[in-house]
Amino acid sequence: MHFTSSQVLPQGVRPAGPPGPWFENQQWSECSCSCSSGVSPAETSEIQSVTEGDSVTLNTDLTEVDDDDLILWRFGTEKTLIAEINVPDDSMTVYDDDLDGRFRDRLKLDNKTGSLTITNITMKHAGDYELKINSVRKSFSLTVYSVLPVPVISSNSSQCSSSSSSCSLVCSAVNVSHVTLSWYKGNSLLSSISVSDLSISLSLPLEVEYQDKNTYSCVLNNPISNQTQHLDITQLCHTCSDKGLPLLYIVPISAGSLLIVAAVVTCRICKKCRKTGETQEEDGTYAALCKPTTRKTKSKMNAVYENVPKNR
Repeated sequence: MHFTSSQVLPQGVRPAGPPGPWFENQQWSECSCSCSSGVSPAETSEIQSVTEGDSVTLNTDLTEVDDDDLILWRFGTEKTLIAEINVPDDSMTVYDDDLDGRFRDRLKLDNKTGSLTITNITMKHAGDYELKINSVRKSFSLTVYSVLPVPVISSNSSQCSSSSSSCSLVCSAVNVSHVTLSWYKGNSLLSSISVSDLSISLSLPLEVEYQDKNTYSCVLNNPISNQTQHLDITQLCHTCSDKGLPLLYIVPISAGSLLIVAAVVTCRICKKCRKTGETQEEDGTYAALCKPTTRKTKSKMNAVYENVPKNR
């Protein structure tokens, strides 16, 4: 850094010696002082971001407007007037029907500070805004982001695996722009993919072990918001053993089980029939299942007297 020193002399007093560079320097200093007094305040700028459907307030940084203030709000490259406060005329106006009505019923002016609020923001409201208070200017750059969907995690394997020890997964998000899609293991970033201004579908694969007990999550984010989906390995990743026996074995086992049950039920009914068959008449239900099939035989006594002639 270079510094120069100067000597301050009383008005009208010149240093001794012949005129030299001090004269030109003195003239330059006087010009600098006189010119700087007429410089306008520097223009300031501000950047803001908002999500579709939200509201945003562009502040004037005033605590209260003055009696002679004229506040103008303009939008776009054409600097179209959308709102104004004229304090001397005691008027406050919003021009929300201009620009195809994109600001209709969305503009609110603060009559105390002159700040402008835009409600229910859409993509059409993104762009440059200009504030002018008398001779002071301030610019705003407004960026609008879409509402983020929750990412979806799905299995990338159509069948269970008996040989592989890992599970293939994919996290996806549809119709997104200005976002990053990422896989996290706990708080550690594993992988990510980004898209800028194109509205496309993103997908990001991941391989995990079937018995992995770590916490995994898929995150979709933009500069102002994010959506997270947590992975449940037990729901998406299955080995063949988790799915049970193949159908080839299930059918015979089921049929055998039904036969055993039927046999047990039949035996119980027949046992009850035997106990009650001698004392009461069998009803239709038991008779159909276990009615005893006995043969009538002749007693020995009847056999002896069968051949004896009867007395007449």
